[in-house]
Amino acid sequence: MNRPYNFSAGPAAIPAEVLQQAASEMLDWHGSGMGVMEMSHRGKEFVSIYEQAEADLRELLAVPAQFKILFMQGGGLAENAIVPLNLSRAATVDMVVTGSWSQKSAKEARKYASEVRLVGSGEASHFTALPEPGTWELSRGASYLHLCSNETIHGIEFHDLPDLKALGSDAPLVIDFSSHVASRPVDWSRVGLAFGGAQKNLGPAGLTLVVVREDLLGHALPACPSAFDYKIVADNQSMFNTPPTWGIYIAGLTFQWLKRQREGDLTGVAAMERRNLAKAKLLYDAIDQSQLYVNKVAVNARSRMNIPFFLRDESRNDAFLAGAKERGLLQLKGHKSVGGMRASLYNAMPLSGVEALVAYMREFEQKQA
Repeated sequence: MNRPYNFSAGPAAIPAEVLQQAASEMLDWHGSGMGVMEMSHRGKEFVSIYEQAEADLRELLAVPAQFKILFMQGGGLAENAIVPLNLSRAATVDMVVTGSWSQKSAKEARKYASEVRLVGSGEASHFTALPEPGTWELSRGASYLHLCSNETIHGIEFHDLPDLKALGSDAPLVIDFSSHVASRPVDWSRVGLAFGGAQKNLGPAGLTLVVVREDLLGHALPACPSAFDYKIVADNQSMFNTPPTWGIYIAGLTFQWLKRQREGDLTGVAAMERRNLAKAKLLYDAIDQSQLYVNKVAVNARSRMNIPFFLRDESRNDAFLAGAKERGLLQLKGHKSVGGMRASLYNAMPLSGVEALVAYMREFEQKQA
């Protein structure tokens, strides 16, 4: 069966192979007589699922040994509170605001840090460009610097993470990589902590990934709930409380799917990056060569994962979306805060889906001429 192409920004498409395997194991996982959702999280069956998922993710993202991998709950939005509860030490936190999600991060951090300093902002450009790291006014002795490395709503991405040491700061870099995790390699030498909800590139909603350097553990504020204290979670292998077992299982299957991906001589995340670059180029080229569509983001800040675009004649929006749905091109409506259209090209989106979208966009434009 040919499924429609789902361009949702999240919860997003999951690889068909993963869904098929999960369906086949729904009632009986590997002869255990139980489905994964029915298992004790402390039983040998689920522990083996968890350990394999953690090992596969560490391999895929090349996570160094001095980092802990935590599988938590609450999503990226909750991490906006959990991070300052663990890392702020009730002191100063630096923030770079590049769109809606980092705006939310700054607002939440103000509840826990003594001061949140906005050291760089893209607001003057209406979040269509990134503030250059060399212009950031970094604080002396900040507990950490937070940025959203890919803004899902505005379609902004840091193609390279900033080197804070080169900018004269000893603060650890915290990144929200919810919407591009596993789409490209991570330079862990520049990162202290990375977090993200799973529902865009890793699996279902309900699972949150945190990768945190060991030296940042053990500094939680007294008010931090025990289940959100990174050290307690790490010491208990993400099982201080009942973890999101189904989410971990599906993410684990997704990690195995990622390991099987090949692009020429590349495998895993490196293969996905090459594939994602090709998908994004195809769509951006179609937009840039068009007289009907426009993308407003500066070329050097364009996201590979989330591509917003607008019809120059917005009275045609409903007709565009209706025609797309008829062709099995789903969830293309832009976020309500910005309007227009948005195509999310996560790892599970094949090149054929982008080709189908581009073909439809050209057909629709020709009909408007």
